[in-house]
Amino acid sequence: MSETKLHILLVDDEPANLVLLEDLLMAEGYNTTLAESGSRAIEIAQNHRPDLVLLDVMMPDMNGFEVCDRLRENPILQTTPIIFLTALDDEESRLMGLQTMGDDYITKPFNIKLLLAKIQNILKLNKMRNDTAKVQLQQEVQEQNQRQFSAAWQINENLSDKFQLFVPQQFLKRIAPQGVESIQLGNVTEEHLTVLFCDIRGFTSIAEFQQARETFEWLNAFFNQMSHCISSHNGFIDKYLGDAIMAVFDRMNSHAIDALNSALMMKDSLRQFNRDRHIFNIQKPIRIGIGIDTGIGMIGTLGSDSRMDSTVIGNVVNTASRLEGLTKIYGCQIIASKSAIDTAELMTQYPENSESFQTRWIDCVTPRGKKQPLEIYEVLASQTYAVSPNKILTRPVFDRGTRCWKNGNIKEALKCFQAVLSQDPKDTVAQYYLEKCQ
Repeated sequence: MSETKLHILLVDDEPANLVLLEDLLMAEGYNTTLAESGSRAIEIAQNHRPDLVLLDVMMPDMNGFEVCDRLRENPILQTTPIIFLTALDDEESRLMGLQTMGDDYITKPFNIKLLLAKIQNILKLNKMRNDTAKVQLQQEVQEQNQRQFSAAWQINENLSDKFQLFVPQQFLKRIAPQGVESIQLGNVTEEHLTVLFCDIRGFTSIAEFQQARETFEWLNAFFNQMSHCISSHNGFIDKYLGDAIMAVFDRMNSHAIDALNSALMMKDSLRQFNRDRHIFNIQKPIRIGIGIDTGIGMIGTLGSDSRMDSTVIGNVVNTASRLEGLTKIYGCQIIASKSAIDTAELMTQYPENSESFQTRWIDCVTPRGKKQPLEIYEVLASQTYAVSPNKILTRPVFDRGTRCWKNGNIKEALKCFQAVLSQDPKDTVAQYYLEKCQ
């Protein structure tokens, strides 16, 4: 016990008793503190918690039972072992010792060996209890920390999932490679990619005769359906622009193919949406226009220190938007640039790409705001999506008509477009050229 240096508080109003106990316990290697009154004992215990208290009962200012009560009121001292050491040998006093939560009751004159043995045993038991309590506390703390960590992780995952509804994962990989906290204004990368714009025709006239809630309902249903077409082909939504969608396709060696297939799937999916349009109180079928271009784009954060957005900028974005606008002029649903068509054809050389597309040349135009003329194509079908069967059947005659038109043979071109329209009266591009020939 000499190495433990445990601290024992000795409380007795008789100085001689204190000296005797002090000598006895110090010889056993204990540290001791002496208190000649109950009030002094409480003051010492509160300032320096003892490992054990040897407490006399009969003292003038405050008896030992009262001291024990006061010590037990202090949360820090509630488990400190207390041994009553007193001349009172009656059953009532012993019972009082138990009621005040004393750990033992020894009467004077005491047996020294018995006293030392009880002190040693009580201190060992108390240490065992404390060690067990510490282990339990550590386990509880660990379990609580684990629960808090799990809860925090779940919250973080939920927030991350929600965050990705606003900022797609494809953006985050570029603008926040070290995590969301690393997002900064101006984080940007330059990449070769394909951009798709999709716009609803006549949206204003549809919304004019609906409640705002109705418009939101069918518009969200439409966006959800179109979004599935985009994500199914490895694209992601850059943003929703009122009734329009801007989508980005960035898969290496496949992005142009992905965009063209996505557009064809959107056109095919639109038929299903229109079949169910009565659910949303829409009288006439929804029509869309899609523009697609391939080129260099800058993916990054744009805005100010107080408000930023993730986006793609570059000529490829502007061109795709202009091509979508041209669908109104030519009356077709999907127009792609020569860059997008040529890139898709090049990408079919890779083993993982077996797709091929049916397209037809429409015109060579200089879109609004552009200086360089663009050759534009209507996308008709792929191996997966055959959404314009009539145009595919009449394409040889249509192509001959556009060649004649480019060569200035207007008379022969007129015959070709008349032949196309006789088989497919709904071919708006053929009708466009027929009117120009006349």
